[in-house]
Amino acid sequence: MKDLLEILAVKGYTLGSIESLTGGLFASTVTSVPGASKVFKGALVTYAVEEKVKLLGMNKDIIDKYGVVSKEVAGEMARLGQKVLNVDVAISFTGNAGPTCEPGGMPVGRVYIGIKIKDQLRVYEADFSGDRNEIREKIINTSINLLKNLLK
Repeated sequence: MKDLLEILAVKGYTLGSIESLTGGLFASTVTSVPGASKVFKGALVTYAVEEKVKLLGMNKDIIDKYGVVSKEVAGEMARLGQKVLNVDVAISFTGNAGPTCEPGGMPVGRVYIGIKIKDQLRVYEADFSGDRNEIREKIINTSINLLKNLLK
């Protein structure tokens, strides 16, 4: 995480996170590094659908059409979060960390990571195995590497 924060500082970029299944773990990981406040502006944990609508201003029709665990919702979370948090780089997480899969829902371990850097939006789909906390840790590690690669 320290190298990611250094890359952001060199570029003069600010960072924010919009988290659902990670429940603030990304923000906690960032702020565990001394000096994180130079680039990290904040986070929103929008675990419930109504908070995605209320705090981010997300159109509920997108959630209804694609499902809360979808690339479309991850992309909107990053896009809207970038505006709300007023950051250069926004990262979002939505997925199913288990322990069960709802009928007709996404499999346990399916995650979408939205990353908006300035005007560029990318959404990644990944499948992780393990229990809830192992999945969440893997998401954070993967997202740190994604961000570092995109910012280099």
